[in-house]
Amino acid sequence: MTWYLQALRKYAVFRGRARRKEYWLYGLWLILLYLLLLVVDVMIGTYVDEAAVGLISTLFVLAHALPSLAVTVRRLHDTDRSGWWVLLGLIPIIGSLILLIFTLQDGTPGANRYGPDPKGRGA
Repeated sequence: MTWYLQALRKYAVFRGRARRKEYWLYGLWLILLYLLLLVVDVMIGTYVDEAAVGLISTLFVLAHALPSLAVTVRRLHDTDRSGWWVLLGLIPIIGSLILLIFTLQDGTPGANRYGPDPKGRGA
């Protein structure tokens, strides 16, 4: 939960680097909390079957759109790629796969053009 909260504290920070642990634990907590809120939507009657959306879970997703984009850009920075690579996600299937590969790669050791190594490793 610490990594999730750390990413939220950097709500719209697109500068710097995010290590794999921050990125993936943020994503894990995001999915778990979304599923929990989806269950809450169903239990309190704010889930609409025809649209397959719930009010609370949709608001949660909208509130997390910007921090999710920011942590993804910082993750790309850690692999020494521009944040503009995130636009690959707009290409169906292949773009998402390429982004997945980029986010799975280890960050560049030592400082790069986007800042110091978040793991504190030397060059």
